[in-house]
Amino acid sequence: MLIKNRGEIPYSEVTPKSLYLNRRRFLRGAAAGVAALAGRFSQEILSPSIRAQAGNKLSGVVKGPFGTDEKVTPFDDVTHYNNFYEFGTDKEQPAELAKNFRTHPWSVSVEGEVKKPKVYDMDAIAKMAPLEERIYRHRCVEAWSIVVPWIGFPLNMLLKQVEPTPKARFVAFQSLYDPKQMPMARWAGISFPYVEGLRLDEAMHPLALLCVGMYGETLPNQNGAPVRLVVPWKYGFKSIKSIVKIRLVESQPPTTWNLAIPREYGFYSNVNPDVDHPRWSQARERRLGEFLKRKTLAFNGYGDQVAQMYSGMDLMKNF
Repeated sequence: MLIKNRGEIPYSEVTPKSLYLNRRRFLRGAAAGVAALAGRFSQEILSPSIRAQAGNKLSGVVKGPFGTDEKVTPFDDVTHYNNFYEFGTDKEQPAELAKNFRTHPWSVSVEGEVKKPKVYDMDAIAKMAPLEERIYRHRCVEAWSIVVPWIGFPLNMLLKQVEPTPKARFVAFQSLYDPKQMPMARWAGISFPYVEGLRLDEAMHPLALLCVGMYGETLPNQNGAPVRLVVPWKYGFKSIKSIVKIRLVESQPPTTWNLAIPREYGFYSNVNPDVDHPRWSQARERRLGEFLKRKTLAFNGYGDQVAQMYSGMDLMKNF
């Protein structure tokens, strides 16, 4: 069983961020050769100018009901190897270029096929439910992965508040797009604002997390501040960052990467080691901070929890 009750995992097993930073300072002087072998997948040597800014400590966080007992990926790796094309297409760019991104004030509109549409400010979102820490695997379509202690609450709590109508079958998400704050986006090669979508039953699944923090603190800008989605059984680009709009709709909504390259990026994008990306295999993955690859798990290891939602579907076609 790959998922265990989060209450069985003591918080002490998650290495404090201060120890990660000390480890990085040591490795910068001792591991240049190893870092060269690991290449871009191992962010052991980091310029002090792009070190992640400290977030605000989140209080009242409880242990969530789901999580993995795998080793947590170091904070510096997770915050300095990012896909956030609004702030550049190189993995290291968002940590530098998102430093001054304004995340306050912030609001999220929830609308469409709902009985009680509403605009929530971040204070209301943060107080909507007890914040939970859940250590999730996260698998990127480019064949790298991380394990992160995310902080948030189930997306279904927000959706239940607005009361979906019988016509609601899908949930569409939209990120903020501000060309003045995100000038690099013009060279990204995709359209903005970034949009994503889930089937309603996927969005209501208790594993789907509306996330406001990680590693005990508020989200860093480059990781999707101030609020993002985390869907651990799907490839990372489904976990949309910096959300400003959630719309419940009757028909399958457009999604950014499916619009840009439909033969490479399907709507569902469940982690499936048997369906190769047209340009590389998905059978194996490399964990950030590690050199050797590991076997990719179906549904990223969450099959016992989510596979029933796709019963009868051809997952080779519905990728």
